Amino acid sequence: MTSVTSLTAQVQQRLANALTATRPEADADPLLRRSDRADFQANGILALAKKAKSNPRDLATEVVGNIVTGDVIKDVEVSGPGFLNITVADRAITENLAARHADSDRLGVPLKDDAGITVVDYAQPNVAKEMHVGHLRSAVIGDALRGMLDFTGEQTIGRHHIGDWGTQFGMLIQYLFEHPGELAPPEDVDGEQAMSNLNRVYKASRAFFDADDEFKERARKRVVALQSGDKETLQLWQQFVDESKVYFYSVFEKLDMEVRDEEIVGESAYNEGMPETARLLEEMGVAVRSEGALVVFFDDIRGKDDQPVPLIVQKADGGFGYAASDLTAIRNRVVDLHATTLLYVVDVRQSLHFKMVFETARRAGWLGDDVTAHNMGYGTVLGADGKPFKTREGETVRLEDLLDEAVQRAAEVVREKAQDLTEDEIQERAAQVGIGAVKYADLSTSPNRDYKFDLDQMVSLNGDTSVYLQYAYARIQSILRKAGETKPAAHPELGLHAAERALGLHLDAFGDTVFEAAAEYAPHKLAAYLYQLASLYTSFYDKCPVLKADTSEQVENRLFLCDLTARTLHRGMALLGIRTPERL
Repeated sequence: MTSVTSLTAQVQQRLANALTATRPEADADPLLRRSDRADFQANGILALAKKAKSNPRDLATEVVGNIVTGDVIKDVEVSGPGFLNITVADRAITENLAARHADSDRLGVPLKDDAGITVVDYAQPNVAKEMHVGHLRSAVIGDALRGMLDFTGEQTIGRHHIGDWGTQFGMLIQYLFEHPGELAPPEDVDGEQAMSNLNRVYKASRAFFDADDEFKERARKRVVALQSGDKETLQLWQQFVDESKVYFYSVFEKLDMEVRDEEIVGESAYNEGMPETARLLEEMGVAVRSEGALVVFFDDIRGKDDQPVPLIVQKADGGFGYAASDLTAIRNRVVDLHATTLLYVVDVRQSLHFKMVFETARRAGWLGDDVTAHNMGYGTVLGADGKPFKTREGETVRLEDLLDEAVQRAAEVVREKAQDLTEDEIQERAAQVGIGAVKYADLSTSPNRDYKFDLDQMVSLNGDTSVYLQYAYARIQSILRKAGETKPAAHPELGLHAAERALGLHLDAFGDTVFEAAAEYAPHKLAAYLYQLASLYTSFYDKCPVLKADTSEQVENRLFLCDLTARTLHRGMALLGIRTPERL
């Protein structure tokens, strides 16, 4: 791996050195940012001048005299009350990009020094229930965060905290005891059959439960048998779990997401540890008994009547709820998995619950300075009417139906544009374009915001869509193929057109952007970078002939810019879990 320091970092260091040379006692930040007036603008001198009680413009002029120019920085001028407008040398841009181009896998992006272990809790479907549109964001955002964090050097461990425990399983299992053979062995079914079996059993058992009091009582006793570890009961429960997994895998496959079996760890996995969690919390005085229940109180969390809202760890009847399993999961992830960060990609409506759970874990010492927890609360998927996305009949939209429709809509777009693709190739591209469109629409929105699900817009070739990015990538591949024997090659001796400079500086900022987006758990920042990259490439392509450039050196240099743009688009989209077809 070739580690490349971005031009932004190099300019930042040159400015910091100049500030130190000018005012050795000051620990000043240059406050460097990209600018429309030059390549960069530094605003930090204003704060330094105020602190030193000196004229900012005079201080700026003094700082400029201490800036090393010629290799990286071409020119610096003082502007306004004391801003510095900085222009980078063309040669420096090309040489830095050439170093990135040489590292085909990581594009010169280094691994971070202080990498830790992050457990990402995402994609949490429920056993024996269909996945719906509400499951989309957790899966897509969590998968993208893992891609970004892994790329920076963080070790990520996935946890899919599936709902596989609780009272409904007594009803389901009792029905199976009385109607054996209703579920086919998992190895004999596909995802659609698995869900059909589960739906049929669930509906039939619910009908018995609602209509027959004697069955209801038998179902309740079966819950006790399940929780007590009765062998036959557990065997049937496992059959439900296994068949549900067949279905889960089929949906995740459509989403083009890898879900590892060892990372599916449901509520049941923490069942045996919950009594110990309760005991520890009570012994430490973190939780107290109130009206027979074991609870944790918080001074700043109160209900409408201004009474404290407690976190219930154990109910008065001895049963455990979500708080106990979540706290036990934290203990497991910190103690057994040695996690340094716990990241939960969970609906924003559960924010209060996790606020209380995290505070309880901090009081118990399971979270602290060395181990932190974050709830990546996400907003709701809305329909065209601005309300939660439903079918025309008012039902929750099945996730499979949503994905199938996206692929179908994408096939129409691909078929309209396809010139030399077979029908099989069109269908393959349609899956990549359709699923990519759904993912990108989600990821290009700030996670805590709601967004409208509009398939027409998602698969549009115009605007901020993944299809626009995929077509930019495919167009570059077409140019590279047309170049034939002429290969991309960097020529630092050449001057750069303004569009080449803008594209080159943006390409150089890829690593900085990924690190920032990963650190802030903000995949929308990476999506915005990629959209701007495709836009800058379009501007470059319109203004700078590639294959018909004036000289052979210029052709090679522009092919080099094309190739690095394609590699950056490919790598960036892959981090978001989106494919980039070679031809469209």
